[in-house]
Amino acid sequence: MDFAQLIRERQSVRSYADTPVEPEKLAMLVDAVRLAPSASNAQPWKLVMVDDPVLRGEIAQATFSQAIAFNRFAPQAPVIAVLTIERTRTITQIGGWLKDREYQLIDIGIAAEHLCLQAAELGLGTCMIGWFNEKKIKHLLRIPRGTRIGLLVTIGYPAEGYPVRPKVRKETAQMSSFNGY
Repeated sequence: MDFAQLIRERQSVRSYADTPVEPEKLAMLVDAVRLAPSASNAQPWKLVMVDDPVLRGEIAQATFSQAIAFNRFAPQAPVIAVLTIERTRTITQIGGWLKDREYQLIDIGIAAEHLCLQAAELGLGTCMIGWFNEKKIKHLLRIPRGTRIGLLVTIGYPAEGYPVRPKVRKETAQMSSFNGY
């Protein structure tokens, strides 16, 4: 599929089929993240792919609670990708401080989008999750104390009949301009 079609068709999937994701497709997703660009080529992430059913279930449970219900679909996903935020080189840290930019957050966003677009091209669905119990997931995955989790991405085949929704976006004139604000 060409890129324009890919970005039009990719959507967040919140209902997954009970079908495992093939190891070769998971390897392609890992490589898509590996090849993502980053500030000063710092690559400030570590990607943890969780496909063990028990561990994945525990991580999925850490994305919602009785009071917060919007990630209740997470246990259906056969894979959950966890992107951590890793320390960058001193020069990148100084640049971020001088420019008041959190380059690591920008970089993991790019890496996550690489993962999501590669997944869509492979016929897989994804959903980025920013609401989760970081402390619990760090414990489950043995992530070092000083390392933060940036986001999670559920991955799997969309459930049979999962609706393709039209994209609701701002009009072009509302979100863009040329040569000035």
